[in-house]
Amino acid sequence: MLALIHQHPLLIAVGLLFADLACWRLLPAEGKIWRVLLRLGFFLAYSLVIIDAGMSPLQPPPWTEPALNMIGSVLGIAWWLLCARTLTVVLGVLLMPRSGHAGRLLQDVLGAVIFLAALVAAAAYIMQLPVKGLLATSGVVAIVVGLALQSTLSDVFSGIVLNTTKPYRLDDWVSIDGTEGKVIEIDWRATHLRTSQGGTVVIPNSVAAKAKILNLNRTIDIHQVSISLSVPAQVRPRRVLDALNRTLQGVSALLPAPKAKVTVKASDLHTVEYEISGYVSAKSNKTEVRNLIFDLAHRHLQAAGILRGNEAQDVAHSRQRALLDDVKIFRSLSAEEKDLLAEQMQPLAVSAGQVVLELGEVSEQLLVIDTGVVSAAVPDGERFIEAGRMGPGEIMGEQGIIHDTPSQARFTALSSGMLYRLDKPLIQTCLEQRSEVGSALHKLQSFRQQNSAALLVQKPVAIKKGGFLRWLQRS
Repeated sequence: MLALIHQHPLLIAVGLLFADLACWRLLPAEGKIWRVLLRLGFFLAYSLVIIDAGMSPLQPPPWTEPALNMIGSVLGIAWWLLCARTLTVVLGVLLMPRSGHAGRLLQDVLGAVIFLAALVAAAAYIMQLPVKGLLATSGVVAIVVGLALQSTLSDVFSGIVLNTTKPYRLDDWVSIDGTEGKVIEIDWRATHLRTSQGGTVVIPNSVAAKAKILNLNRTIDIHQVSISLSVPAQVRPRRVLDALNRTLQGVSALLPAPKAKVTVKASDLHTVEYEISGYVSAKSNKTEVRNLIFDLAHRHLQAAGILRGNEAQDVAHSRQRALLDDVKIFRSLSAEEKDLLAEQMQPLAVSAGQVVLELGEVSEQLLVIDTGVVSAAVPDGERFIEAGRMGPGEIMGEQGIIHDTPSQARFTALSSGMLYRLDKPLIQTCLEQRSEVGSALHKLQSFRQQNSAALLVQKPVAIKKGGFLRWLQRS
C-alpha cells in the first residue's frame, strides 16, 4: 500500500478528494460528529500524500513539466480549499452548537472570510501572484460594491449582531416594533415572523436591530393581554378610569405583578380611547380573559351611567329597572312584573373590604350588584380560597332564599359600590307566580356548588382553563 502511494501520489491525492466528496454526500446529516471526523481524517491523509509527493502548500509545484505543474497547482489550490472547508466545519461544531437554523448566519459569514483567506493564500503561495496589487484592486472594488449594496450590507451585519446577541431564537414569539409573531427563519437579509393570523411578515435585519423587541418566550411564564375601548369625549375621564379600574378588580385571572393598569391611549374631539392591559399566567386562556375583560368593562361602564344603551326608547327606565334586565334569572318576567319588582329594590352602599354576606349566614334578601366588585371565597380548612369575582348584574344570597340554608361562601366587597336588596317575601311571591325564576335559581345554586367542590378537590388551585373566569356569570 505504501509502495503504491509512493509510486502514484498524485492519483492517490485525486482519489482522496473524490472520496471525501462522496462520503460527505452519502453520510446522513444526523451523524454530524462522524462527518466532521471523517472530513478531518481525509484532510490529514490528503496533506500527507501531497507532502510525500514533494509538494508544499507554501510553495509552487516543484515540477517543470507543464502537465505535472498544472496538476500540482490544482492539487495545491484544492489543499487550501479543503483546509478552509475543514476549518469551517470544525468551528461549526466546536464553537457554534445549534439546532435548526439558529446561528447559521454567523457561521456562513465566518466561512466566507475563511474561504476568502484561503483563496488569497493559494494565489500567493501556489500561483505566485502579486497579492498586494490584487488586495489593493479588490479593496477599491469592495468600496464600490459596498456603496452599491449599502442597504443589503446593513441587513447582513445587523443579522450578525442579532445572531450574536440573540434577543430571540427560532420558535420564539416576539413583538418587533409592534409586529407580533413566531420566529420561523433568520437569514442573511431578514427575520421571518408567522403571525397569529397565519401570514408571514418579513422584517429586514437592519430594522429589527434598531427596533424595540419584546420576546414573549423570555417572560416568567406570563403573557400580556390588553383591550382598547373608545368612549365619547363628553364623558369625564375620571369616571371612565374608575369604572375600568373596577373592571380590572373583577378579573381574578390577572396577575398582581406586573400590575394591571388603565391608560388614556389617544383622543380627539369626538372620542377618547382607553387601554386596559395586564398579565396572565401561561396556563390561562388569553382569548377567554380578553373576552371577560370586554364583558366586565361593558357592565361597569353601563353601571356608571357612561353607556346609556338605546336612547330612542319610548320609556325611560330607572337604574333599578335597567339592572333587572341584566339579571338572567329574571329574564322570564314581563315588563310590568319587572317594573313592580324594581319599585321594591332597596339600595345598599358597601365599601372596600366590607363583608356583604358572611359564611354560614342565612340571607333574608337577594342581593343584586349594581356597581363595584365582590369576591366569593370558600373555606378550605382554616383558610379561604377565592372561587370567583362578581360584577354588575350578578346576584348572591339565593341559598337562603330557596332553602333557608346558610351561605357556603363568604362574599367580600373588593371596591366600594352599590347593591340593591330584594326581600325574601317578595322573591318567594315571584317564585310562586313564575316557576322559571325558581328553576333559574336552582340551576345557579347547583352550578356554584359544583364549582366550589371542584375547587376544593384540586390543591393547589389547578383550575381548568377558564373554569372559574366565568364563575357566577350565569346569574
